[in-house]
Amino acid sequence: MTSDPREEIVEHLASLRAFAISLTRNSATADDIVQDTVIKAWSNIDKFESGTNMRAWLFTILRNTYYSLHRKRRREVQDIDGEYAAQMSVKPDHDGRLAMTDFRVAFAQLADEQREALILVGASGFSYEEAAAMCGCAVGTIKSRANRGRARLADLLHLEDGDSMELTDAATLGVISASRGT
Repeated sequence: MTSDPREEIVEHLASLRAFAISLTRNSATADDIVQDTVIKAWSNIDKFESGTNMRAWLFTILRNTYYSLHRKRRREVQDIDGEYAAQMSVKPDHDGRLAMTDFRVAFAQLADEQREALILVGASGFSYEEAAAMCGCAVGTIKSRANRGRARLADLLHLEDGDSMELTDAATLGVISASRGT
């Protein structure tokens, strides 16, 4: 037995690989699991008790690593030929920033009462009744302010009926959403 337990890890690589291949039936995956096992063992060598069975300790780490990978892969969708990935797209981040800048400029042009109503009802998620109580006015007044504010924003942002405004901020979408709370 060697003095440093890390040196003993190397002695068990062949048997670790054989065990990993028997579990995975794939040499590339087996190599990955052995590598993960060695990294975990190396970084947690202080948890290994000197005088105990290093091989058993390594095999336990490998087995646990395999089952963790197996559980993770069960939740993943196989996309070998890239068919699913080809269907995915992401809007560039700069589009969201530009739209948000336009929104801020337009929002600043609204009357104070309209901005207040939209923030309370749209962005903060309060009901019209709650917003009316906070503002000390009738529910109909809050509904009117929010509706006029949304219409004014749509006008300032040059949105037609049915157009959607895609922003990165969900609260902003709530402010301009005409279907929310009406």
